[in-house]
Amino acid sequence: MKRVFNFFLFIMMNYFGNFGGFGGMPFALPFLLPMIFLIPWVLIWKGLALWHAARRGEPWWFLALLVINTVGILEIIYLFLVAKIKWEELLPKGKK
Repeated sequence: MKRVFNFFLFIMMNYFGNFGGFGGMPFALPFLLPMIFLIPWVLIWKGLALWHAARRGEPWWFLALLVINTVGILEIIYLFLVAKIKWEELLPKGKK
């Protein structure tokens, strides 16, 4: 775990430059912290929506969901209002 943290710190220092001044870490930190939560949120909803659109044979919805990024809003609208999928049906069940 310490290696992962050190690698992350190394990347951040090289990407954002020194820890002070314009363009440094203090300037980018308010934008970086929300991304830590937004990226998994978007990937989960986009993956579920794309999977269901492909399984339902809806290529236009698949393309729209793939190209348009709305931080998960369009994906949630598609899943629950357009495809009318219930919460229990979101994740695929294994074959018995």
